[in-house]
Amino acid sequence: MNRRRALLLVASAGVVMGLALGSRHMQGLFLLPMTTDRGFSREAFGFAVAMQNLVWGLAQPFTGMIADRFGSARVILFASVVYAAGLYLMSVAAAPATLNLGAGLLIGLALSGTAFGVVYGALSRLFEPARRSWALGVAGAVAGLGQFLVVPLAHGLIGLAGWAAALVMFAVAFVLLSPLAFALADNTAPERPSPPQSMTAAIREAFGHRGFWLLNLGFLACGFQLAFIATHLPAYLRDMGLGANHAVAALALIALANIAGTYACGYLGGMYRPKNLLSLIYLARAAIITGFIALPLSPLTVYAFAVAMGLLWLGTVPLTNGILSQVFGVRYIATLFGFVFFGHQVGSFLGVWLGGWVFDATRSYGPLWIGAIALGVLAAVLHWPIDDREIVREMPAAAGA
Repeated sequence: MNRRRALLLVASAGVVMGLALGSRHMQGLFLLPMTTDRGFSREAFGFAVAMQNLVWGLAQPFTGMIADRFGSARVILFASVVYAAGLYLMSVAAAPATLNLGAGLLIGLALSGTAFGVVYGALSRLFEPARRSWALGVAGAVAGLGQFLVVPLAHGLIGLAGWAAALVMFAVAFVLLSPLAFALADNTAPERPSPPQSMTAAIREAFGHRGFWLLNLGFLACGFQLAFIATHLPAYLRDMGLGANHAVAALALIALANIAGTYACGYLGGMYRPKNLLSLIYLARAAIITGFIALPLSPLTVYAFAVAMGLLWLGTVPLTNGILSQVFGVRYIATLFGFVFFGHQVGSFLGVWLGGWVFDATRSYGPLWIGAIALGVLAAVLHWPIDDREIVREMPAAAGA
């Protein structure tokens, strides 16, 4: 593959993921204006976003199966339109049920087709093993740039046109950028001759692998930490006496630092064992959160926390995808990543929903910060013993002859 083609692929993948993840990353900015204007409780808003994360996780394996069977381009195109519909419904929601349908069900389904599972699956098939880690890292960095741009843009649009109009504008952006899906038309053929394997056999093989379940459990911590921080950090800072501009700056800094962090993790994943890097990332996250809640809160500590967490924000995803590709191959990578990602989204659901529920009950986010620390330490312990050796399958006798 020539350099121009490679750059087109990673840029298209990065823009798709950047808009999808950026639109998810900005949702914390809508918590206070929506709950004020529409009379929703924080728990109601948190439940809709928590439902979004759970639907995303539940749908991801099946979206991955469709992408593995029919190609990723069709899935990405359809999911982009669904994302636009979800944002529009969110903008007109006058009752929690409509909010759950738009922000919860539709955006959750759309994320399963526009984010990591399908997009990284396409890149894993389009790039040879020697360049795969680079491609995932660069695409993740471009996506991080998209997240960084979306946050201040959303804040500006809310101030200029109101939160409802801002959501509609992002819906239009999804429709306009949906043709980028065609650049990611992937070849689902295996990367090298290998024994024929059905999707059912591949799933059964993965489910029987201890490391597959350790990845799943460890990824739960990642989802809990990221979803809780992205959704509740703006409200937490306001409750602690800091202005909305500090929350916007913090989310933007997370996205900006994530550009370098994701690229670095993708690069390092080609040099060191990804499972060991993941253990170090989760341990570092636990230490960063501990320092954040232990030190006196100020704009300086908020910005330092945002940069430190941003460097470790989404770098876990290409590393996790890399382990799956290394152990099981890429033929059904979107499907297998979907099952692992379900653990991530269970954690996301708990982080968002419990954040709202605990705050409404105690008027404090303290227990959630402690939980995020404990889960980070647990994830570090779970990733270290993963067996990341490639599974070697025997060729049938006739094929060998």
